[in-house]
Amino acid sequence: MSMLTPPGMGGKYRVTGDRYPRMRRPRHRRRILLGIVAGACVLGLVGWGTLQLIDVFGGRGSTAQAAQDKRYCPDGAAAGHAKATPPAAKPPAPAALTVNVYNATPRSGLAKRTADELQKRGFKIGKVGNAPAAYDKKVPGAGILLGPKAATDGPLKVLATQLAGAQLKTDDRTGADLDLIIGGGFQQLTAPQAAAKALALLSRPAKEPVAATC
Repeated sequence: MSMLTPPGMGGKYRVTGDRYPRMRRPRHRRRILLGIVAGACVLGLVGWGTLQLIDVFGGRGSTAQAAQDKRYCPDGAAAGHAKATPPAAKPPAPAALTVNVYNATPRSGLAKRTADELQKRGFKIGKVGNAPAAYDKKVPGAGILLGPKAATDGPLKVLATQLAGAQLKTDDRTGADLDLIIGGGFQQLTAPQAAAKALALLSRPAKEPVAATC
C-alpha cells in the first residue's frame, strides 16, 4: 500500500505509483478573465468615441479648429479675406442713355433707320447724320461705340448689347451722350431677342464672392 493511500482504503481507491498529481486551475476561469478584460477595453473605446462626438457637435471641435486656423492665418490676411468685394453697380436702363447715330458708310439713310430701331428698343436718340471726318469711310468693322471714360463699365456695355462686334472706345468728352458710328461691315443691329437676352444677363447681379480661408 502506498503512503498516499488513506488508512482503511484500498482496492480501486488505492493510490499507487511514485508521481504526485498536479493541481491545475480550471480553464473556464481563464476564459472568464479574458472576457472581462476585453469587455473593459470595448467600453473604454465606446466612452472615448462618445466624448469626441460631444466635443464636435457641442461646438468645442469647431472652436478649437477656428483657433488653430487663426493661429496659422495672419491678422492682415484674415481681414483681407473677410472683406468681400462690393458688387458692381447695376448698369443703366436703355431709357437713361442718349445715343447719337452716325453713318460712316456711303449707304444713305442707314443712320436714320438704325436710330429708329434703337428708339423702339428704349434708347433715347440724340443727333443723327453722317460721321465726323475722323471716322467717315474709315470704320471697316460693324461699328464703333464711343463715349466718356466713365461710361466704360456701364453705358457702353449696355449699348454694345445692340450691336455685336462693335468696337468700344472712349474720349475726353464732358457729356454723357454715346455715339454709335456705323462702319462698313455693318449689316443690322443684333436681333431683338438676342439683344434682350444679353441685356438681361448684363443686368443680373453678380454673386457675392465667398471669403477665402488661409
